Amino acid sequence: MDFKPVLPFEPVSTDEWPVGTHFTSQIKWDGVRMLLYFDGSTTKLINRRTNDRTLQYPELTNPQAFCSADSVILDGEIIALSDGKPSFYEIMRRDSARKSSTVTRVMGQVPITYMVFDILYLNGDWLVHLSLKERQATLASTIKPNHLVQLVTNHDEMEALFAIVKQHELEGIVIKDLTSSYVINGKDKRWMKKKIFKDLYAVVGGVTYRDKIVNSLLLGLYDDQGQLWCIGYAGTGKLTVKDWQHVTEIVQSITTQERPFVNEPERSKEAVWITPQLVVKVSFMEWTRNQTLRHPSIQSFIQMDSKACNFSQN
Repeated sequence: MDFKPVLPFEPVSTDEWPVGTHFTSQIKWDGVRMLLYFDGSTTKLINRRTNDRTLQYPELTNPQAFCSADSVILDGEIIALSDGKPSFYEIMRRDSARKSSTVTRVMGQVPITYMVFDILYLNGDWLVHLSLKERQATLASTIKPNHLVQLVTNHDEMEALFAIVKQHELEGIVIKDLTSSYVINGKDKRWMKKKIFKDLYAVVGGVTYRDKIVNSLLLGLYDDQGQLWCIGYAGTGKLTVKDWQHVTEIVQSITTQERPFVNEPERSKEAVWITPQLVVKVSFMEWTRNQTLRHPSIQSFIQMDSKACNFSQN
């Protein structure tokens, strides 16, 4: 594989509607951002942090089944459905598999779809300098959609799309400037995201128990000085009974006497402090005036550096 993995173009959050006919909107699919690299013989799947995930999604390693290119780099989101809606918890079951035997087993339980929305490279040429409109036209002529791979569609009426997404309790929409080039390792207002439910990655600094089983997690984010602030606690979400039992086992080996947070959490008296190394994806409605999360819900455990859980997440 001759391609060096790149960091994808990222949207910024917005609460406003942009003005102009050069903007289009797309459903924001709640899954795992993934770039597919194909050099004509070898396929690699690399996530937004440039980690290799080829092992986890073998269904996508034969691009000739859905792509007419001799070489290509695609950008999109791998999703898994639960009750007809994208489920971050389910896609994490696939993404967290680290052995071929586990992947084979989970493949039968969690089918995936690659929702492709951009193309960076085609048949020896980089396309990132072209406008989004031009790249989308190239993408449409290159990809042959099937049960595994679909093209993300454009919608002119962004407010109407947002209303539909909200009605179906999806994550939100992405608004894109059709004249925009693709900026590798870029992030600006030419791509924007407007979410129904916000989310972030938080580190766990403490837990509470019920009947000797962990039943809630005290969540934290780091500030610019490296201090950890508690932003609330969560005991609801998509974790199963088995997940809570597993957390209980892990916590026993990482308990500490010192409170890791610089502020005193609401549930300090009943909390057991732990070394801040477990990371979770949390969905929530909004920030309160006290800088805590309103209605946080745990989506899944994530393997990432806990120091990346900071207030600068957008």
